[in-house]
Amino acid sequence: MTSPFRPTLALVVLMAAGPVLAAGPALAQAAKVREHSVASGKQVRLVMVPNLKKDCSLGPQPELKVTSPPKNGALIQRAGKVKTPATYRCPNADANVQALFYESKAGFTGTDEVTVEIKGTDGNVSTQTIKLTVGGKDAPKDGAKDGAKKDTTDL
Repeated sequence: MTSPFRPTLALVVLMAAGPVLAAGPALAQAAKVREHSVASGKQVRLVMVPNLKKDCSLGPQPELKVTSPPKNGALIQRAGKVKTPATYRCPNADANVQALFYESKAGFTGTDEVTVEIKGTDGNVSTQTIKLTVGGKDAPKDGAKDGAKKDTTDL
C-alpha cells in the first residue's frame, strides 16, 4: 500500500533549497576564516566594525551577531568611538564602532573558535569564523592589519 502523500524528488530538492533561496544576496558572500594566536587569560580584540560607508560618510551602527560562541572562553561586545588610522580606507575619520573581544578561561591552552555574522552599514551580512590558538601568558599576538592594537581592551 502506498502513502497518499509522496513528495517527488523535485519537491524535496526545492524544499531543501528553500532557505538558501530565501536568504537572497545578503548571505551570498562566502564565509571568511581568520586565525589568531592569543595569550591565555588575556583579552584580545577579534573584530572591530566602523559605521563608515564606502564613500566614508557615516551610516547606521553595524551589527554583530555571534552564531557560534567559544567553548573555552568568553566574548565581550563593546560599542565606542574611534579615529580611524591613517592607513585605513577612510583615514583619520571619527567613527562609531562595534567591537568583539575574546578572553580564554584562566589557565586554558589549546584551540577555540568563534563564528560571528557582521551586518555592515551597507546592509550586507558577512560571516567570519575566527580560529584561536590559545597559548601561555607570553603567546605571540597577531599584527593588526588595520593599524589598531589588538592586544588591548581599549577600542
